[in-house]
Amino acid sequence: MSNEHGNLIKSPKQLIIMVFASFFVPLIIILLLMVFVNNGKRGDSSATTEQLIKPVAQLNFQGAASGPRDPQSGEQVYKAVCAACHATGAAGAPKFGDTAAWAPRIAKGYDALLTSVLKGKNAMPARGGSLPADVSDYELGRAVVYMANASGGKLPEPKAPAAK
Repeated sequence: MSNEHGNLIKSPKQLIIMVFASFFVPLIIILLLMVFVNNGKRGDSSATTEQLIKPVAQLNFQGAASGPRDPQSGEQVYKAVCAACHATGAAGAPKFGDTAAWAPRIAKGYDALLTSVLKGKNAMPARGGSLPADVSDYELGRAVVYMANASGGKLPEPKAPAAK
């Protein structure tokens, strides 16, 4: 058998050159590709980065303890705090507008009703479950008058507290 095709590498010097070339040529190609890809994204990277690190939610403290607010009406407080139980009669709460259930309570007077609301009674938690920062005593008093008067009572609207 004859060697028609000769070896490409004929000396040790050529072997060393081929080993280095086979290692460094792909490394240089990869490096150039990385530079090319990064240059293409540089113009849009600030907008993309802003979108990636954008917060999921933002807090808005506007209006929260920033100053005096208008007191809520009795109806607003009823809908926000009281209606959960008094609209359905849950846990033995007298239903809104039920004259028979409210009559003995109204007979005790406004102060007794307000005390029951502020301290809690039976299954009803103190303040109807609201926080003093959310609903003031005056607003709860307005809700008491609203519910009592809708159920046959004739309680006068409580006087607004003096401004601080």
